[in-house]
Amino acid sequence: MTLQGIGLAGCGRMGAGMLAALRRAGLDAQGFDVRPAAEFGALAPAVSNDPVEFAKGLRTLLTVVRDIAQTDEVLFGTQGFARAPGLERIIVCSTLSPRYVLGLRDRVPAHVTLIDAPMSGAQIAADEARLSFMLGGAPEALDTAQPLFAAMGRHFHRMGGFGAGMQAKVLNNLLAAANTAMTRLVLDWADEAGLDEAALLALIATSSGQNWFASGFDNIEFARDGFDPENTIGILVKDVASALDAAPEGADTSLPETVQALLRHLSPRPKTFP
Repeated sequence: MTLQGIGLAGCGRMGAGMLAALRRAGLDAQGFDVRPAAEFGALAPAVSNDPVEFAKGLRTLLTVVRDIAQTDEVLFGTQGFARAPGLERIIVCSTLSPRYVLGLRDRVPAHVTLIDAPMSGAQIAADEARLSFMLGGAPEALDTAQPLFAAMGRHFHRMGGFGAGMQAKVLNNLLAAANTAMTRLVLDWADEAGLDEAALLALIATSSGQNWFASGFDNIEFARDGFDPENTIGILVKDVASALDAAPEGADTSLPETVQALLRHLSPRPKTFP
């Protein structure tokens, strides 16, 4: 079955690359963003900031906005795409609290299929169509949507029913946040000790401290950023909050809270030159 009426809401760092990947795969996907289409360069003809126009013929909606407030706006607020008359499925790709995601079932019309499909890999993986997706939903729903995921990614992890993908993603992002905070701390301490950044990162890549953030440090677009509520470090702080919201009752949350605090105090790291 060929999927039609594909719309992606939220053409930011991740969403723009995802929309471009869908279109490269031959899928007739359109994008929605609150910013003017002219800001999207070659992708501009496929992006609209008119919610009425975007909703026409919409059957499959992917949401790739920043947080719960923006997701509510896309689905139920001014944009209200959950009410689009021909809508058949919603695929939630943002990283959000699993509790919020599970609650969508009671708010979205019963005939609309819900899939949670948060992704990992940073902007570079979105641009290169090699994201990893953590999927939650009924098996037949995931089978139907698989051509979309295949166009945008390389790794597809079916975690269980609706909501399981998001639960897996926030747990994954706890590790990503910890690796980010600790790697940056290690590099700062290495500076104080007079160690060369490139040499230390090469060591980490082949030793017991190896992690995704350190190994991809020169390619990850936010690797040197300080904290800002609007940048990717700010998003990681939000993702830790999403994990904490779904923490088991009585769990010791001191470690993730410490990681969150470390991220909030990150300063920009200057580029080093040989």
